[in-house]
Amino acid sequence: MNFATAGIPLECSGMGSEEGVRCVRKLGLDGMELEFVRGVNMGLELAGRVGRVARELDVVLTAHGPYYINLLSKERAKREASVKRVLDTARVAVAAGAWSITYHAAYYQGLGKEKAYQQVRKLTKEIVETLQREGVKIWVRPETTGKATQWGDLEEIVKLSRDVEGVLPCVDFSHLHARTAGKFNSKSEWEGVMKKLEDGLGKEALKNMHIHLSGINYGQKGELNHLVLADSDLKWQDLLEVLRDFGCCGVVVCESPNIEGDALLMKGFWESMS
Repeated sequence: MNFATAGIPLECSGMGSEEGVRCVRKLGLDGMELEFVRGVNMGLELAGRVGRVARELDVVLTAHGPYYINLLSKERAKREASVKRVLDTARVAVAAGAWSITYHAAYYQGLGKEKAYQQVRKLTKEIVETLQREGVKIWVRPETTGKATQWGDLEEIVKLSRDVEGVLPCVDFSHLHARTAGKFNSKSEWEGVMKKLEDGLGKEALKNMHIHLSGINYGQKGELNHLVLADSDLKWQDLLEVLRDFGCCGVVVCESPNIEGDALLMKGFWESMS
């Protein structure tokens, strides 16, 4: 399992993505997620340079698409812009040698679950087909979301991954915990998540996981904000034990406010189990 920071480590803040990759390796971590949350503002030339550094230092890269994505917007222009943002994220990520992208796919906008699913499926299929035509090979991974108003509970994302080739989940375990106002916080519940992934997508899905993990603050309506692990009620050690027991592989991206501190904490615990 690779442990990564969500963006440039704090101690290298302001130094740019190339130095961010070097900083990740200097810290003893394994990866970095390129954060395009306010827009895909990295050109292909820079992405190529970042990718060269990552390959030289054996640092795994993933990418997070902009927050301004809503495939269920009632406005056609906003839906089209959302599709473009996912495509641009994938194009730049591939130029950097990243293996996976993730994004928050949509808000329900008052649509019923089935109608919402059909529209997300249609546009996701268009995204994947466009990338295939362009020769852009990368996993497209809608993320499990932290609020009930957001499309993307575990069942929806597993179903989409079955229905659209080239799609797999990004499982944000903190979001699962927050979305349910405190559930998904025990070994038995996480074992249920693993079984749902395995039953729906096969054992290979567990060998190829893109995970988000952090402390999380939540209310009855779901996610409020990220926390450092020590300030959260999330039983993250138990979760890592379940991931180990199921033979999971992939990348754990830490989104805590102290991204490298908690990433190192998780990596240390993971290595202590081996």
